[in-house]
Amino acid sequence: MDKIILNDLSFYGYHGALIEENRLGQKFFIDLELYLDLKSAGKSDNLDQSVSYALVYEVVKEICEQERYQLIEALAEKIADRVLKEFTKIEEIMVRVKKPEAPIPGIFDHVGVQIFRGRK
Repeated sequence: MDKIILNDLSFYGYHGALIEENRLGQKFFIDLELYLDLKSAGKSDNLDQSVSYALVYEVVKEICEQERYQLIEALAEKIADRVLKEFTKIEEIMVRVKKPEAPIPGIFDHVGVQIFRGRK
């Protein structure tokens, strides 16, 4: 299946299990893979036959910046659910949430979760 890819969308949010994370906030990076048939869009050169990644970006931005979750698993789930509901051409979605400033005493690039969801 074809896919639209959005990588390293960066947002400042207040997600985390610790009180300090909810109070101070931190950066989050989101990767999306949107699985859908792009053949018609490719042949017609018409955005109406595809999904606007700019509109998808706005949905993810709203969720990341306006809502709060204790777990990044819940954040990923909300993103997948909303994108599938609002963009009916998308058959499946992969959401990866990366948290580079997780409160872990150690050196690391990021921690994260990755989920795959589809229409039921």
